[in-house]
Amino acid sequence: MLRNWKYIVKFNTLAVVVWIVLTLTMTRVYLWWNGVGILLGFILASPFYQRLGITTMGDEKTFVRFLIARKGLQPVTVRGYAGAMKRITREVGQYPTEESAEEFVEKLYTSEYSYHHKLNTVLALEQYLAFIGRPTRYGRPKKPRPMVTDTLTEGEVARLILCCKNIREKAILSLLAYSGIRNQELCNLRVQDCLVTQNAIRIIRGKGIKDGVSEIAPECTSVLLEYFAAFPREAKDFLFTTLVRRNQLSTGDVRKTVLVIARRTEIKKRVYPHLFRHSMTANMLLRGADLISLRSQLRHTLLETTLHYANSIVFVERNRYQRFAPSYL
Repeated sequence: MLRNWKYIVKFNTLAVVVWIVLTLTMTRVYLWWNGVGILLGFILASPFYQRLGITTMGDEKTFVRFLIARKGLQPVTVRGYAGAMKRITREVGQYPTEESAEEFVEKLYTSEYSYHHKLNTVLALEQYLAFIGRPTRYGRPKKPRPMVTDTLTEGEVARLILCCKNIREKAILSLLAYSGIRNQELCNLRVQDCLVTQNAIRIIRGKGIKDGVSEIAPECTSVLLEYFAAFPREAKDFLFTTLVRRNQLSTGDVRKTVLVIARRTEIKKRVYPHLFRHSMTANMLLRGADLISLRSQLRHTLLETTLHYANSIVFVERNRYQRFAPSYL
């Protein structure tokens, strides 16, 4: 009987020791994981990690919601600001100090980036600072007024249209050349916006969320009618779509189409969709168009914007001089 008690005591003692060892081990594992969690928290909150610009998807979604709901910005602007936010947080962190933000703006303004890149980045920074509860406004760089150069002559535009291999390409180029429509506006065009009986196209929610009408030549209307015959569409369908899935064209699709057509010619200039808008303006000025008519065609809000073309195109000044220059010899 005594021997049994000894076994029982030994067994219980062993069980207690095992329990103590397991408890200490589990406690050590718990403390280890807890320490790892605390260390990870410090790393995530460190300036080094913030400078990597690592943000959660929730942060980005909340910022997008803030821009749309609180600021009332349009989706295209919101996408640009959301992309800029990622670049900004990589430089200054998720919660930049006033000094680091000013250093970022100073570095940006003294860089070789374009005026629009600088302005849009600073606007995105201001929106982000307002989002985190620190609204700030920075100074604006002076907007440069470069001359409009390297526009396409009427002969070069005609050569580009002749190099189109199908009616779809010809319709895209003809609309760009005759109407001066912007790239995004072309992508948003629907069949019902083509006023073929009036030789015009209707622009819905164009730049600045403005509606307007641009004239087109009868030759362009003929091309559109030929395109409608080859590609039947419903009235509410997009005018131009991708060939396989018939999705709405993107601005990148239009740029690629224009580039492919330009490569078929021997034109050495850089050809892009917006160049047709500049070229139409230059060619109309050379033909003697007045600024009011140009402003209506280009759908400019300010006449000063249209006047910039007249002041910057050298050929117009030369044409005017040749017309009024005195004759001595």
